[in-house]
Amino acid sequence: MTTLIPRQFYSQEELDKLYPKELELQLVQILLRHGERTPVSPRFQNTGVPPYWPYCNSARQLTSVILNTKDFSKWDQLKYRRRLETFAKDDGPVIASGPKGEFDAICQPGELTDKGRETTLALGERLRHLYVDQLGFMPKLISTSDMIYLRATPIPRALESLQQAFSGFYPPSARTADFPPPTIIQRTPADETLFPNDAGCRRFAQLSRAFAQRTAEKWNDTEDMQYLSKKLSKWMPGEQKVAVDSHPRLSGIMDTLNATDAHGPETKLPKEFYDAKARAIIDKIAVEEWFQGYNESTEYRMLGTGGLMGDIASRMIGSVERTGNDGLIEVGGVDGQLGKGRGGETNIKFAMSGCHDTTLAGVLTSLGAFEGEKWPPFTSHIAVEMFRKRSATGLPQTASPVQQTSTSQSQSWWSSLFGSTKTLKEGSAAQEGIARKPITSLTQAQRDELQDYYVRIRYNDKIMQVPGCKSEGKHLEGDTTFCTLEAFKSIVDKYTPKNWKKACTSRLDAPAFPAKPEPAGYE
Repeated sequence: MTTLIPRQFYSQEELDKLYPKELELQLVQILLRHGERTPVSPRFQNTGVPPYWPYCNSARQLTSVILNTKDFSKWDQLKYRRRLETFAKDDGPVIASGPKGEFDAICQPGELTDKGRETTLALGERLRHLYVDQLGFMPKLISTSDMIYLRATPIPRALESLQQAFSGFYPPSARTADFPPPTIIQRTPADETLFPNDAGCRRFAQLSRAFAQRTAEKWNDTEDMQYLSKKLSKWMPGEQKVAVDSHPRLSGIMDTLNATDAHGPETKLPKEFYDAKARAIIDKIAVEEWFQGYNESTEYRMLGTGGLMGDIASRMIGSVERTGNDGLIEVGGVDGQLGKGRGGETNIKFAMSGCHDTTLAGVLTSLGAFEGEKWPPFTSHIAVEMFRKRSATGLPQTASPVQQTSTSQSQSWWSSLFGSTKTLKEGSAAQEGIARKPITSLTQAQRDELQDYYVRIRYNDKIMQVPGCKSEGKHLEGDTTFCTLEAFKSIVDKYTPKNWKKACTSRLDAPAFPAKPEPAGYE
């Protein structure tokens, strides 16, 4: 499946089961894959697929910020139209054109298309219907975004998808006239952990290559791969056989296949590519190549998604502690007084992060919750929901401050990579708290602060099961999909790095595969 077909809105009966009255929703964190896009590089032009696609009408009306005075006192916007230039047959310059001679609305490789904008806008609208209209969790009208944490990877399609989803969640009609610009957090590519960053993490690149090679050795000579070659080899360069590590790679074939399937007839591959059996084989092998490492190796989980999951868990603990570690500091929602935002907000309630397919599948597999799933379609999303148990009166229980402690850590190579505390700039309003401390280093009093909180994962509106939460005492009574916050943090702690950059340059001479499988989703 290329384009996600969302399910119908939850009925009232479903809502009553999904959101039991004894629990109060306190924090929602959304990870959303970008919408439909063009292939990341042109492939299979020999089949008639044009290298330039005319599906990016945003290129007709781009806007840039420009400086109008030398003293930086006045800024303006420059609106412009983009056209792409390429090489002509004589090697001179020529404007790139689409399949029908279009010069405008031509997409860059890997760019979010008009359809991708539509589906991510629709995702925001669906989230609004659930969390605003049905649950009343978020207000209908906002005057500031201080209670909302927004983040995106440096890849433009992720940022643009986030912006579209936010616009669907809070359209202009749901913002006051004096609504200030929302803050969107980004990182440089070298520091990015919102996707599995093999380009910025040398050790993770080693591990991912090793698991990819193992997949190639396992599948290249199988009947499944022979079937793919029978169907597709005539379109491959030099009519070579299809393989995990062919040129293009099997995952590259899938990239073009999925992108073409999501768009119009002018950019379609031959019908052999869309053969149902072929697509099922490609999906099965690609999922194993890219994500099996998370199932088997703690180190793979740590380097691929551990930093991100540490951040997600940290925001949940920050929400419990009310220290500003829930993301309030990062979005600039404080005026020097802890927990007081520009609009009076005291904590983050909703977070959205624009990311990628490898983020979503990596996160779920690291939690042991991706078994049997296919490659995430465009505009897929994960909702990480944190709940608080209501008191006998039906009101939320009163939180008390968490006392800080310090515990010495083992100096083995493994402990040097796990269990950090969050470091904030001097003068920050946030308190250190326990957000990034491993559960094993907490006092009993600190662990008690995590009681009566629960975490649930929904993936494309489907409830997911974390296996380590099935044990007695690790979940809400009667429903194993509601992990206790303590159990969830304990599972995530196992692969949260203390220093991700140090871990990325460590163990470069060590074997890629663990001595024995280290199953995901357990403490």
